[in-house]
Order: sequence, then C-alpha cells, then structure tokens
Amino acid sequence: MDPWVVTCCTMLSCNICGETVTSEPDMKAHLLIVHMENEVTCPFCKLSGVNYDEMCFHIETAHFEQNELEKNFERINTVQYGTSNSRKDSTLQCRMEVNSSIHSACASNHPKISAQGPPNNGILKHKGFYSENLTESRKFLKSKEKQSDRTKIKGSIYEATYSPPECPFCGKIEGCSQDMETHVKIEHADVLDTPLEDCNQPLYDCPMCGLICTNYHILQEHVDLHLEESSFGQGMDRVQCSRDLELAQQLQQEEDRKRRSEESRQEMEEFQNLQRQYGLSNSGGYKQQQLRNMEIEVNRGRMHPSEFHRRKADMMESLAIGIDDGKTKTSGIMEALYRYYQNAATDVRRVWLSTVVDHFHSSFGDKGWGCGYRNFQMLLSSLLQNDAYDDCLKGMSVPCIPKIQSMIEDAWKEGFDPQGASQLNNRLQGTKAWIGACEVYTLLTSLRIKCHIVDFHKSTGPLGTHPRLFEWILSYYSSEREGSPKVLCTSKPPIYLQHQGHSQTVVGIEERKNRTLCLLVFDPGCPSREMQKLLKQDMEASSVKQLRKFVGNLKHKQYQIVAVEGVLSSEEKIARRQASQVFTAEKIP
Repeated sequence: MDPWVVTCCTMLSCNICGETVTSEPDMKAHLLIVHMENEVTCPFCKLSGVNYDEMCFHIETAHFEQNELEKNFERINTVQYGTSNSRKDSTLQCRMEVNSSIHSACASNHPKISAQGPPNNGILKHKGFYSENLTESRKFLKSKEKQSDRTKIKGSIYEATYSPPECPFCGKIEGCSQDMETHVKIEHADVLDTPLEDCNQPLYDCPMCGLICTNYHILQEHVDLHLEESSFGQGMDRVQCSRDLELAQQLQQEEDRKRRSEESRQEMEEFQNLQRQYGLSNSGGYKQQQLRNMEIEVNRGRMHPSEFHRRKADMMESLAIGIDDGKTKTSGIMEALYRYYQNAATDVRRVWLSTVVDHFHSSFGDKGWGCGYRNFQMLLSSLLQNDAYDDCLKGMSVPCIPKIQSMIEDAWKEGFDPQGASQLNNRLQGTKAWIGACEVYTLLTSLRIKCHIVDFHKSTGPLGTHPRLFEWILSYYSSEREGSPKVLCTSKPPIYLQHQGHSQTVVGIEERKNRTLCLLVFDPGCPSREMQKLLKQDMEASSVKQLRKFVGNLKHKQYQIVAVEGVLSSEEKIARRQASQVFTAEKIP
C-alpha cells in the first residue's frame, strides 16, 4: 500500500506523519529523510546485519506463517479504485512501481542496499525491512467531517478504504499514524538511532549536467562522455565552418571576377568613347566623312545628285594637290571691322586688330572634330599675307585638312614632340583625331615659325574667370607701338586659343569706355552666311556681337594660347626640336 494519499488539491500526504507536499519527488525525499530505515531488518524478530538475499531466506524459513498472514492483510488493505480484478492488479502494479522508484533512490544514497538489490524478477518477497514500508496504513482523513469532503476530479469521486497502521518492527497495530509514530519512537528508539556504515560516503556532482555520482571513477567516465560528445560537436562545427569558409571564398572570387569584368567593360566603353571623341575610332577620316554626309544630304533631298558629284570631284582634286578648295573661306572681314570701328562703335574706347585673316569654317568632312585644323588654316592665312614670313613659307598655300595631318606627321618624324606623337599613335591621316595647341606649335616650329605656348591653367578671377588671359592678349597686341588712334591695325598675327573640347582664333581686342576688355574671335563653328554679314557696308552692331567675348564668357578651367613671334633660324629650329623632347609651356599664374 502506498505510504501517502492524494489530497483534493493534488497534494500528497504522508501516512506516517501527515506531512503534505506538492509532488511525488518531494514525497520520496520526505520519506527518505524523515522516516527511512537505512538497515535491512527482519520485521518479525529484528534480525539485522545480513544482506538482502539472506534476509529473504530467513523470513521464508523462520517466519513462513507470519509472512503469509501479512501478505493476506496487505491484499485486504489495498486501496480500491473499483471492484474488478483488473483494478486490483493496477493497484498492485502502482505499488510495485512506487516501491521500485523509492528503492532506486535509497540505493543511490546507500550503496550497500544497491549492491544487494531486489530479486531479478522485480517482485519484492517482503517489504517489511525496506524503509519506505515502515507502515502500510494511510492517513486519508482525520475526522468524519473530512471524510464527507471527498475529492471530485472531472466528475468522479475517488474513495479510499482506511487501514490501521502496523509497526514494521514488532507488528503492533495502532489506531492512527500519530500513535504509530509515537510507538516507533519510544519502543524502537535504539533501532532508529543505529547509524549506517556508509551514510557519510562522499557524493560527486557532474560539472556539466549536475548528475550525482557515488564514485569518482564513475564520474570521470561520465565526464569523458561529455567531452567526447563536445569534441565530436566541435569537429562537426569545424567541418561546417570549413565548408562555409570555402563557400564564402568561392562567392567572393565570383564577385571579384564579375566586378573586374564590369570594370574592364566600362573601361573599354570609355576608351571607345574617347577614341570616337578624339577621332581615333578607325571610322575613316576627312574623305570618308565628307562622302558619307553628302550621301545623307542627297537621300534627304537637300542636295541634288549632280551637286553631289560636282562636290565630290572638287574634293578629290583638292586632296590630290593638298590645297584647301576655299569653299569654307570668308575673306575681307578684318577690313570690314576696321571701317566699322572707325565710323561706329561709340561704346569702344580703343581697339587693336591683328593682320589680315581669312575665316575658315567646318564642312561636311570635318564637322565635330576639325576646329583645330580650321584655326591653323586661319593662322596660316594671316602669315601667308605677311611679308615677314615669306622666307619660311615661300610657295605655300593654305593646305587642306588631310595635308595638314600629313605635315604634322612629317614634323613628328623629324623628332618634334615624341610624347604627343605616341599619344596619337604617330598617325593622323585617315583619322578624325583632334589636334590642339601642342600639335599647332609642333607644325609651326617645323616650318621655322617662332612661337610659344602660354598655359592659363587655372582661374585668376572671380566666378572662374581668366582676367589675366585678357591682360596678356592686350599686352601682346599693344606692345608694338603706342598711339592715340581709336583703331590700331597691328602687324601681329592672330592668336590660337584652345580650351577643352574646342578652339578659336583671336583677331583683336577691345578696350571699352568703362575700361573693360573684350576679345574679338573667329569661331570655325560659325558658318559662312553669318560671317558674310560682316562684309556689308552698313554693318550692324548685332553682327559684331558674335565676335565679342567678354571676361564673363570665358569660364573654362584651362586655356592655352599659341602666339607667333617671328621666324626661327635653322639653329634655333634644331634647339627647339631638342627641347620638345620634354614639352614645356609658360604657366600663368
């Protein structure tokens, strides 16, 4: 019979002392600590000091009749949850499970009992000498009033049959558990006070899971299992980490490969754009572009086929002799400007004009890339009309663009500007390559024309302006002579003016009555029909407006000019060719 009862609030009550606890493990602990008898003792004659098997043999032989009576009494005192035989078997099975669990708890604290152990069939031959069976009685209710308050759980009433407690030492039966506890303490105090041999045996706690072991070697084996499990887990973690690292490296390598591929593609696109921008895309040169654009005009109905063939013939003739056909040239503008400033321009205090210059504008063959060549034609047209340069330019005419390209290539072959030549692959003919101040300087120097480059590499005024550029040009034109006339026609050639993406030709400078300066420039992007408006006798101020560039109009980051200063001797030409190995320019500021 179980040594405790279930109360109405799922509380467990000890049958010996009436103590109530909340769970079965707490009740087991209570029985072990408060009521446990640690020594195997015969319940009939108080024989002790023998092992479990010997005690069983003693009871079966010396107390056979008493043992049978006790077994019958136990069956009568069994708690009934019904009347069928199956429920009795359940009660017996429940008691056996409780006794077995309590025995296990006892064995963990008493190795002697654990070593003896119950029989292998799991059935106790006699439980009187086990501490959890000090009594088979159950204190279910203390009075008749409590008996009426039966526990109701899920609509069912559980009833328990009351059985008076029996002394496990002498077999005396008492009326209640308090009397039985008093009897045991008085009559059997000597037995209760007898200590066990191994009650002070040390216990060992597992530092990893808290399991209590009674032997140090068992604890060591138990901890080794923990360590092996941990080592295996760490090994698996290392394998997983290694796989993750390998995957991460593969992903990083793939990402780097894609990034490099994308950067390479972008670099190639930018390079191709620069090639197209500077005419190095191998898409043909002046001739191919001229023919292609004229065909487009014919297809759009803007040009008659006969006109196409006439212009094609003129172009082929011009390319054959290397001289510009003059179809984009406008002459006489400088003379017209002189007359205009003499008779009008009341807001101008003084004006300085260069020598005679012809205007050349872009055509079908060089539109979008030929401004540098057209400005060289303007500059050369002025030099060809200046007697001071007859010696070095004798017999020359204004060349066509392909001829200018050939002349620059010849200057490179002489040894001028090797760095610039390498940047343009030592080739200009048949391309749309741009040229700038360095190529113009190289070509003029190879013709023994004395010139130099001035680099206005950064702004010298507010809002990104370049007032120092205007002052330098004024000094260039006004240095020749001083005088009081309003209009001064100097012997100075025009100035080649370069900035990022475009170039122009400076043909004069105004000093206005408010003391501000204004450049007069020829732009190759201005068509002939606009320039020819300047040739009218009644030239209007609006026509001159397209030539004027005030300080606030020039706001590019950098400007370079090529200014002609005279003629070089053969020795000076050789010296300048040697100096061009490392190209230098005068910087302002």
